[in-house]
Amino acid sequence: MKLYITVPSPFARKCRIVAREKGLIDRIEEIVVDPYANAPELLASNPVVQVPTLIAEDGLPVSDSPVICDYLDVLGSGPRLLPTDGAERLRVRRLETLGNQALEMGVKLVLEKRRPESEQSPSWIGRWTENMGRALDALEAARPDPARLDIGVITAGVAVTWIGFRHPDFDLAAGRPGLVTLQAALEARPSFGATRPG
Repeated sequence: MKLYITVPSPFARKCRIVAREKGLIDRIEEIVVDPYANAPELLASNPVVQVPTLIAEDGLPVSDSPVICDYLDVLGSGPRLLPTDGAERLRVRRLETLGNQALEMGVKLVLEKRRPESEQSPSWIGRWTENMGRALDALEAARPDPARLDIGVITAGVAVTWIGFRHPDFDLAAGRPGLVTLQAALEARPSFGATRPG
């Protein structure tokens, strides 16, 4: 299998962590590409040229990190990261969605701040910053437990580390001690250590 990534991408990092946790890393070639340059191999497998994109075992492309992670979860070994039980599955999916929402707001902020200063929108920057903070507050309230590793916990941990990395001026730790503890515990795992942004 091939996994097209950029190293800083939190969505790619989530897939890379799942691959390692599920014992699949020896079956996956991680290929660093430049989506903004329309990397030909990525464009050939993903019409919107986004990472992560996985070329699955059947040769077909899979995009969107939740779908990739679900595929790897089923394919790999060990306990399921996305439970099959309805109520527990929904709990994990809700946590994953909160982490993804925090990341989506953070990505919008990064892209907006890359525009020329005269073209940036202070109102959108303010709104996305507030939304990112509210998503993190909701994650804090959900109390993800690093001892119960699942795709929701992984996504929450990836979000906390990436937001701290990309938005160092945002006071992520204030009022969120649970997320600080979560991050410290998860970043000590080999799968997280091998995939840090930077």
